[in-house]
Amino acid sequence: MKDKLKILVVGSGGREFAVARALKKSPHVAEVFCAPGNSGMAAIGVKATGIAEDDFKALKDFAIKEDIAWTFVGPEDALVAGIVDYFHAFDLKIFGPNARAAQLEGSKDYALQFMEKYQVPHPRYETFQSAETAISALPDFGLPVVLKEDGLAGGKGVVIAEDQETAESTLTEMFAKEGQKQVVLEEFLTGPEYSVFAVMQGGNYRLLPLAQDHKRAYDGDKGPNTGGMGSYSPVPQLSQAEYQEIVDQLVEPTAKGLLAGGYDYHGVLYLGLMMTKQGPKMIEYNVRLGDPETEVVLPRLKSDFAELVAACVNDEEMPAVEEKAEAVLGVILAAEGYPKKPLKGQKLGQLPAEDGIFVDCANVTGPAADLAGSGGRILMVRAEAADLKEAQEHVYAYLAKLDIPQTFYRRDIGYRATGKRF
Repeated sequence: MKDKLKILVVGSGGREFAVARALKKSPHVAEVFCAPGNSGMAAIGVKATGIAEDDFKALKDFAIKEDIAWTFVGPEDALVAGIVDYFHAFDLKIFGPNARAAQLEGSKDYALQFMEKYQVPHPRYETFQSAETAISALPDFGLPVVLKEDGLAGGKGVVIAEDQETAESTLTEMFAKEGQKQVVLEEFLTGPEYSVFAVMQGGNYRLLPLAQDHKRAYDGDKGPNTGGMGSYSPVPQLSQAEYQEIVDQLVEPTAKGLLAGGYDYHGVLYLGLMMTKQGPKMIEYNVRLGDPETEVVLPRLKSDFAELVAACVNDEEMPAVEEKAEAVLGVILAAEGYPKKPLKGQKLGQLPAEDGIFVDCANVTGPAADLAGSGGRILMVRAEAADLKEAQEHVYAYLAKLDIPQTFYRRDIGYRATGKRF
């Protein structure tokens, strides 16, 4: 692998913060730029360019001008919109799936058809083009029922309807949204959910450390779905036998399907799954790293993340992934009103430094010494420790010292592994 590389990361959130930090640690990397980036990145030596993630021409021009070795794409919107195809047209190297492969996240219906075709276990489902036909099919699915907007929704386009009235009103609202042409109804499954991340290179793959996130906004898995309120790794409650089941029944047929379907997949594939009594079932694909899982998965890598990505992009043999023994747990500090109407302008100031505590900035503005919240998920506080219990205690002890009005966080991140809530 070459040295003194200059890397461009596309995106601006906590995921991109974590990716940029992991790449910057590599001895092969000289500089990391982020487009647009956020103002918190200056603290880790990453240069925010301010270029919008959907301004493909400006991104391409920047990559050429700065002699960028390869570009790492964080957000799904840019992938679905075809940034990889655009860069390839100019012979620029880029890490992420092309627009065709990105439909695995861009359309729930497309993903489920892929699962069906390549025999990846999944929930029973049906896709509808109108609220009337979807409502008439509700008795076939029973209650609760899972309702999914077909297109991208930032992790917030899924509703679990517990009663008929909620199901009907939600379907009506979904179809009333501009551009919403399809909605998927799925059977409601029960069981713990896990996040598997595979760096895919055609039909080959390397698995990153396993993680579990918490999607609901409030303690006890209550409230609306969000992009994620916290996560942790490893996941000790999952046995080695269950993990092998996931690899054999979900990862392997997915990889074979990508190869058989000619997807030429070079990037991360997220497999969101549920471990049911009938075995693992695929819930969704994402065509990029998840947020907030990235912030706890990448710090657990003993191996060089930049080496892995470079090998994937250059079609070289990908190195093995080595994990640290330490545990990582992170809790999202979100703006009051998130996910529906988040407030902005929270005064964060300069958060206190503490050994073993790391802060990953996401929706922040202002100079590093006087940051302010800019809506949504503002930042993640995470701890690295010998085990999850210690990491969880450290994170919540740190959060308890903060006094930031108009924010909230869940007090039970990691409880499935530790049994503790704060």
